Amino acid sequence: MAQRIHPTAQQGFSQVAQLYQQARPDYPQALVDWMRHDLFLDQETHLVDLGAGTGKFLPYLKQVSHHLTAVEPVSEMLEELKLKFPDVHRVQADSQELPFVSQSIDAIFCAQAFHWFADQSTLQEVHRVLKNGGHFCLIWNQRDLNVDWVMALNNLITPYEGTTPRYHSGDWKKVFEKQNLFRLKSVKVFSFLHQGTVENVVSKRLLSTSFIATLPIEEQQGLKQRFEQVIFEHLGKGPQDNIEFPYITYAYHFKRLTL
Repeated sequence: MAQRIHPTAQQGFSQVAQLYQQARPDYPQALVDWMRHDLFLDQETHLVDLGAGTGKFLPYLKQVSHHLTAVEPVSEMLEELKLKFPDVHRVQADSQELPFVSQSIDAIFCAQAFHWFADQSTLQEVHRVLKNGGHFCLIWNQRDLNVDWVMALNNLITPYEGTTPRYHSGDWKKVFEKQNLFRLKSVKVFSFLHQGTVENVVSKRLLSTSFIATLPIEEQQGLKQRFEQVIFEHLGKGPQDNIEFPYITYAYHFKRLTL
């Protein structure tokens, strides 16, 4: 199967798959209640984690249903997922060619991923495999830029971003304009704290960013020192000190429309 992966995602995530699993934050537990009570999902519903990466969102889906499939195009990420979740059915595929029978899936989730493949081919394929009235859910963790030291860190990495697809650009929303496949049902917003050492939840987390991971090692190490300098200047904490990193989680719920 031909893979249509953004080159930054392919290069960056293939290099930092293990770091991604170790350093990326989890998600708010409140998302489980959202899936059960707002989406009415239960243990018999068929769920897909599209762009599953190393499986960071799978623990929440596993609390909701026994019928899960993880779909991920980058082989290195899929290997990490296999090590962490050997019991979860997984396939290497991309969003434009899903290996499912038409109208067979109750809900498809994209956690921290949809901005990489926000195109009409993906929408059409997701629409094809979802049941009538099925759910298409897009979820992102975003650093809370209302906190001064978080904004200072953001200012360090933004110059490296270039044209890399990102949630905050809002470009992914354009695919939902002038289409009759999905209707936005709701948007939920949650807050949570990623806890751990400065080295893990600040430095390593930021180094797992796709466009940072493609930089030369020397430049990455220089950025790591600058990240930790920001934290020391604002909070007086060193790399092995514990920290709470504030995040805001956005959950978009789209309903499949019948053509």
